[in-house]
Amino acid sequence: MLPFDDREGWIWLDGRFVPWREAKLHVLTHALHYGSGVFEGMRMYDGRIFALEAHTERLFRSAELLDFEIPLSAEEINRASVEACRRNGLDDCYIRPIAWRGAEQLSVSARETRTHVAIAAWPWPKYFDAARFRRGIDLCWAAYRRPPAAAAPTAAKATGLYMICTISKNIAERGGFDDALMLDSTGAVAETTGANIFFVRGGALFTPRPDCFLDGITRRTVMTLARARGIKIAETRILPDDLGGFSECFVVGTAAEVTPVGRIGDFRFTPGQLTFDLIDAYGELVRSEPAEALVHAAATVA
Repeated sequence: MLPFDDREGWIWLDGRFVPWREAKLHVLTHALHYGSGVFEGMRMYDGRIFALEAHTERLFRSAELLDFEIPLSAEEINRASVEACRRNGLDDCYIRPIAWRGAEQLSVSARETRTHVAIAAWPWPKYFDAARFRRGIDLCWAAYRRPPAAAAPTAAKATGLYMICTISKNIAERGGFDDALMLDSTGAVAETTGANIFFVRGGALFTPRPDCFLDGITRRTVMTLARARGIKIAETRILPDDLGGFSECFVVGTAAEVTPVGRIGDFRFTPGQLTFDLIDAYGELVRSEPAEALVHAAATVA
């Protein structure tokens, strides 16, 4: 893999495009020391960014939860995201908008810092090894638990909240697993290090309530697709011991898309028709014209 700081191309930084290698920040930037940044992950399919408006809206909500303002409009972020893909000659790619506190003040207090925004885009096919896709990826149990909403701004896609995910995923990969499944503070199933999770039993879907982790845009989209097919969905508390009662399992996210799971610790699952039907439905949706309307409809689902 090419290092991310040594590539050809263009990155949108604070309102203008700069050569990729020149998109720099100072070592005393507040976000580097205190995790005061928020970001999004989006995908472009066939020249259209899927759920662009929904992702940008969440970026602004995340910044508000971290007590800073993005000094741009949503329309400016949307236009720059599309242009970042075009400038780099991409029509199928991953896009990363990020906003962070600058270097004007370096202390726990950050009221005097300036907010910076950058958008980069690069090719990124599958998040997980394609060779494992049909049989399902392997998950272990994460080293850390998701903090409760009373202890952290868990509804924000904030940089600082991902450190425990990095630790857990590194441990998982060293152990031969693809990812790790995180529990919440009470010991119930939450999500993986970067994706929401679903289970199948008796033709119905079961998924944890997003009360301490992101209610993902892909999560809501898949739920809408499932309901349109008459599939019942239960958002409920799921304990590790409950996993033996499920037949299928899959994870969803912008990067992961819809990915089957074959194993969680000692529990085994067999990817089946329901999972693959939703994989196909999601794949068709993200390349279709009415996708944005469906995503906004999904956002209103309780």
